[in-house]
Amino acid sequence: MYAIIDVETTGGQARYERITEIAIVRHDGQRVLDTFSTLINPEKSIPWNITRITGISDDMVADAPKFYEVAKQIVEITEGAIFVAHNVTFDYSFVREEFARLGFLFSRRQLCTVRLARRVFPGIASYSLSNLKQHFGIHAERSHRALDDTLATVQLFEMMLAEQNGEKVRTFVNNGVRETKLPQNISLQRLHEVPDTCGVYYLHDEAGAVIYVGKSLNIRKRLFEHFADLTPKGEKLRVGVNDLSYEVTGSELVALLLESTEIKRLQPSVNRAQRTRNFNGAIFTYLNEQGYRCLLVGKRTARNLKQFELVADYPKVEQAKSHLLSLVRQHELCYRLTHLDSSEHACFHYAIKKCHGACVGTELPEEYNVRLEQALVGLRRKLVGNYFILENGRTPGEKAVIAVQEGCYMGYGFVETDLQLTTEDLLETLAPPPPDPQASRIIQGYVEGRRQIKTVPF
Repeated sequence: MYAIIDVETTGGQARYERITEIAIVRHDGQRVLDTFSTLINPEKSIPWNITRITGISDDMVADAPKFYEVAKQIVEITEGAIFVAHNVTFDYSFVREEFARLGFLFSRRQLCTVRLARRVFPGIASYSLSNLKQHFGIHAERSHRALDDTLATVQLFEMMLAEQNGEKVRTFVNNGVRETKLPQNISLQRLHEVPDTCGVYYLHDEAGAVIYVGKSLNIRKRLFEHFADLTPKGEKLRVGVNDLSYEVTGSELVALLLESTEIKRLQPSVNRAQRTRNFNGAIFTYLNEQGYRCLLVGKRTARNLKQFELVADYPKVEQAKSHLLSLVRQHELCYRLTHLDSSEHACFHYAIKKCHGACVGTELPEEYNVRLEQALVGLRRKLVGNYFILENGRTPGEKAVIAVQEGCYMGYGFVETDLQLTTEDLLETLAPPPPDPQASRIIQGYVEGRRQIKTVPF
């Protein structure tokens, strides 16, 4: 089954431009089964030079449906069909991007009639649609209008199907059509076998080494997105990936924790964030003799931890200093009381009215300390208490259990939902977690961002 498609757009880049017209002809390889065509309101102005080429103006699309209003029809008419277009990369990228804006992964096998025509009809000077129409005497009312170009492509496609009873077409489809530019040794069937559920996935190179670790609420969808990525990172994955594996977690929090520890354990070459095993930088706080709460950046040493109160830790001292500077600017804290200004009296920023005067006593300690604590709210992420976090597990009859005891992350495990388990039983299901300085932040940030999360104190 084939869905022969043409789109008109506001420009050439799918990421920034929009579809203004789409036409789809569903074809079973012998005859046309269905036709769909409509102008689309792109929700942005159509450039004059595009109107000059296509004849589609802002007035023409003002009352046309928006893409989301016809998205269901597009899905239905292309379901189970190969996406066929003349220069398919262009049309497919625009349709896929429109669906991506709606939060939907549009995934179809693709067939390019430009490449196919080169194989079936070698030796033609140009394989542009306009030249092929002229060469084969294909009549179309208007060029650069979706339906007319689609119908012309249909005629061209039928001519290619008729050539040698369609043998070259079938060979080309079987050998060359992919939903995305997949790595050489990963087939469509392999990707479709990946579950569309939450978990962690691993991309391996030819030697079997893991070069990338990621987590997703839908592993299959995320892998398709990776291999459809046209950025340098996407190309690096397509070239370097030879195999994939995954671990289903069901729970997003478990996936986040597992991803973090696996990146630190495996040190994948493509992952750049989260690889640091030890956090050496930190922001500390202490109370000075005048009663002002002070901040300073330093190394996370045993001496500093004993002398000062830890506010937050960072992979490097430079990152801690950069974050502190950002906080000071945003909340107009005193540069001297944060050790960013070495002046003995008023800091420079007091003179330019970017400091409220805590350095010279014009802002009282009680007032300054309240403002400083407000600035530190987002940094003081410390786990407190004893509790389990319960989330969906890997199967409908299972729960994921994440434990925090005396403010420390104790690990995660999975239990059957119909079992009546004691606190001791639950703690025994946990696998001791490897050291991860980011685990507490991951848990605290996850809990703070969700109102409906289920916690059970013990």
